[in-house]
Amino acid sequence: MAPLPKDTLHFSAEHRSFLEPHLPPKDLPPANNSSFPFTTVTFATSLDSQLALSPGAPTQLSGPQSKAMTHYLRSRYDAILIGVGTAAADNPSLNCRIEGVGGYGGEGLEGQPRPIIIDPAARWDFTTNHKIFQLARNGQGRAPYIITGLATPPADKKAILDEAGGKFITLDIATTGINDHKLDWKVVLKALSAEGLRSVMIEGGRIVINSLLQPEYFSVITSVIVTIAPTWLGTGGVVVSPPRRFNDEGKPMAAVRLDHVEWHPFGEDVVLCGKVKL
Repeated sequence: MAPLPKDTLHFSAEHRSFLEPHLPPKDLPPANNSSFPFTTVTFATSLDSQLALSPGAPTQLSGPQSKAMTHYLRSRYDAILIGVGTAAADNPSLNCRIEGVGGYGGEGLEGQPRPIIIDPAARWDFTTNHKIFQLARNGQGRAPYIITGLATPPADKKAILDEAGGKFITLDIATTGINDHKLDWKVVLKALSAEGLRSVMIEGGRIVINSLLQPEYFSVITSVIVTIAPTWLGTGGVVVSPPRRFNDEGKPMAAVRLDHVEWHPFGEDVVLCGKVKL
């Protein structure tokens, strides 16, 4: 038996049962064009609800236990989704490193999620040297699907994706970004179902999360899993804070509230699991 890669992670079985009610069931029915995938919003945040010190700044929030948890979560989803800003800033791997998945002791690509990048204008300037493509060549991850608004994406980028086993998915969306409701999440999620993806884990970044945590999309969010690190990042960071809502009298009210909430400690971090209150 080949030795495991040095970056293999381990996540003990004793913690998995706590997460189970918030994860896709293992007997999910096949996806189809009219269904929505099991959709989980998940991210790590500071005590002041920030994802990073500043846009594009690498910021370590999760401790080793909650980091392993995140990779275990990835093993349970068909897809993992981020926005182009995160892809461009972080050069992410978007794979799963838990022992037993494909490339880390398992067969083929079993347990490896499909990376999904929201990139309306196809501005992500990736090459074959990016981590995500290196891992795909090594059998330790899948090539990404990139959701764009361009009818004809750049030929050089398309060639890289095609060779790696990924592709562009063109939807009728604005090509200027995903702010100000320019992205219809119901259209995006149905497009993922049409690709046979039964579940998706939405990891970020700020624009993606804030645009999804809005009333018109509450019904398509199946669960929320947030890792809270015991630190304040301070003013000027990248904040998760969806637009405030107003009641019928015009008075401000909370943007989103969770119910069916559970908390679980992981090392110095705390993990919150819940469902969006409709």
